[in-house]
Amino acid sequence: MALARFALRTRRRGHKQQPSSHAPVTTSAAQPSAAPPHGTARLDRALRTLAHHAREAGQDLPTLRAARITTDSMAVLPDDEALAPPPPFTHGDDGWWHLPNDADLTEEHTTHSPPAPYPALATIGTTTRGDHEALLLLNLAYPQAVLLEGNLTDVEEVLTALTLELITSPWNNALDIITTGFGQDLPHPSPGPRATHLPQAADAEQEMSERLLEAAQLPHPELRPHLLLSTHPLHDELAARTAELAQKAAPLPLTLVAPADGASRHFPQAIVLNASHHEPQHLDRLATSVTLQRLTRSDYLQAITALTAVDTADPTEQHRPPEADDSANPIAEPGPPQPDTATTNPADRPAPADTNHKTNGPDAAFPVLRANGANPPTPGTPASGAANASDRAGFLTPLTSTKPRRAVDPVPQEEATTGTSNTTTTETAPGQDPEIRVLGPVEVTGVRPSGHGPRIAQLAALLYFKPGRTADELCTHMDPTTPWTPATLNARLHGLRRALGDDPQGRPYVPRRSAGDTPYRLSPTIHCDWTRFHSLTEHPLHHAPTGLQDLEQALTLVRGKPFGGRPLPWAEPLAQEMTTRIVDVAHTIAVHRTASGPHHDLSRARRAIACALDVDDTAEVLYRDWLRLEAAAENRSGLHTVISRLQHLTHTLNAPLQPQTEQLITELLHTTRPHSPTS
Repeated sequence: MALARFALRTRRRGHKQQPSSHAPVTTSAAQPSAAPPHGTARLDRALRTLAHHAREAGQDLPTLRAARITTDSMAVLPDDEALAPPPPFTHGDDGWWHLPNDADLTEEHTTHSPPAPYPALATIGTTTRGDHEALLLLNLAYPQAVLLEGNLTDVEEVLTALTLELITSPWNNALDIITTGFGQDLPHPSPGPRATHLPQAADAEQEMSERLLEAAQLPHPELRPHLLLSTHPLHDELAARTAELAQKAAPLPLTLVAPADGASRHFPQAIVLNASHHEPQHLDRLATSVTLQRLTRSDYLQAITALTAVDTADPTEQHRPPEADDSANPIAEPGPPQPDTATTNPADRPAPADTNHKTNGPDAAFPVLRANGANPPTPGTPASGAANASDRAGFLTPLTSTKPRRAVDPVPQEEATTGTSNTTTTETAPGQDPEIRVLGPVEVTGVRPSGHGPRIAQLAALLYFKPGRTADELCTHMDPTTPWTPATLNARLHGLRRALGDDPQGRPYVPRRSAGDTPYRLSPTIHCDWTRFHSLTEHPLHHAPTGLQDLEQALTLVRGKPFGGRPLPWAEPLAQEMTTRIVDVAHTIAVHRTASGPHHDLSRARRAIACALDVDDTAEVLYRDWLRLEAAAENRSGLHTVISRLQHLTHTLNAPLQPQTEQLITELLHTTRPHSPTS
């Protein structure tokens, strides 16, 4: 698994390995006897160089069917063999374009700037080239389908090997992958492709249809390969719909990799391979033979354990820079920053210090993954036990249960208390519409507060407050310095749609657009804490003290500074309006709760002032309310505390106090009596 080895080594830079006393696990696939140093890295750079020259010449990127790597050569197979090979490749004698050993490859900072030109290249297995054994990489963006014959255990072995290859390759940044029937426990290396597991093939087909519709509606759709990989045989009607979808999706690439049973009649041009055949078999499209790469169940479990262990243990992974499209945004987001799978280029990472790798015979393909990852689990560990159990029960036994499609994920909610909050995890109750919360850090029902969750929540707030925007406007609003790409916008909208799910009538809370010029919007049934706050305070602010309870209820919605204190430029006027209204509400409560009479309640006045000062600690009107409160409580010590805070404020802002504040301090210092503990 050469590409996985390359990606894994790249992600392990700086991580010290502990000596392993465990023997590597073997598999039943073949691998070249000696992989060339930097083989996959060199191919990656060569393909980027090819794309660079094509752009410079104003030419379209040539379609490639496959790539081939041996110990001493490298070649790619064009779809149109009549084309002249662009630099750095030259004509070969077998229809392939060969890469000379002394080829002039463009400097890394140039070749690594754009996305990888062929992100769907993946090792399908091994072939022979003269006396040499070679890795054979198939461009999965080229055929509409790769269909696998044989028993389902063998089909899953081939599919898991292919999928693990796809998510760990050095050029996988621009892929859209859906797996069904397997892959629910796949690791999620960062950066990596946009991969989703769904339990049923029908769900996967519908999800892929929706993604392709979204992609096609963008002003400048990217030709991002979409891959649907299934161990479930597709029944006749579903196979027909998938074939029709693949045809309609063009020029967006959609490829199905699934069992041949039920699908072959609908994909007459498909590549058909026998997953149960462990010897070389002829591959017509490439005019060569191939021994399929595969992963047994126990090997698969150890491989993902190794990848997961590396992601957990590597300190450089724990502190990656923010996602590429958001790196210029000054907002400090909670949770560990994670790269953007839609835009981050894996080749931007430092190249690994690769070493020669030699294998010993046909059972030595995947040790390259584990030997450069983490130590394989010893017998008796959970991973080993799981492998043994699954080997006995059958390879297709699911590892974990899965939630139904469009299930709403739990999110943190804030308990309604003024000035304090206790974080809990909850789900939207049945029949309850989701809510966008901006009176504090931006949160959305169903959107997790880690990973891309904060950015998805900010996008939801943007759609709520500024509906009807175009894709370009949304991309710019989300990051004016480095606008999002359409692919990033699409990915975040998809994440928001899946998090919110459907309303009780079955309509998505994030409606799908019917045409490319249809504006983006949210369902009108979605709530917002600011809308509730405004409704609760609009009348009582002008008719206090009769509406004090409504004002106090409104303050329970406030969790901190609006939009988390660092709003995006589009939200800055809104944040200022919210801050002003919160201060006005707290001031009104403090005035009426401090004065003598039926509404007198210093505890409520104190809570209101504290809540508003968390939002704006420079509002002198709140400090004057606080001074009057401590004077009413005859608390001279508290009075001096407020004065100290004001002195610190003037020093920080380098500005004098307002005259009315100075006058109030003078008056209170001369009239307030010392507070008696018994009073």
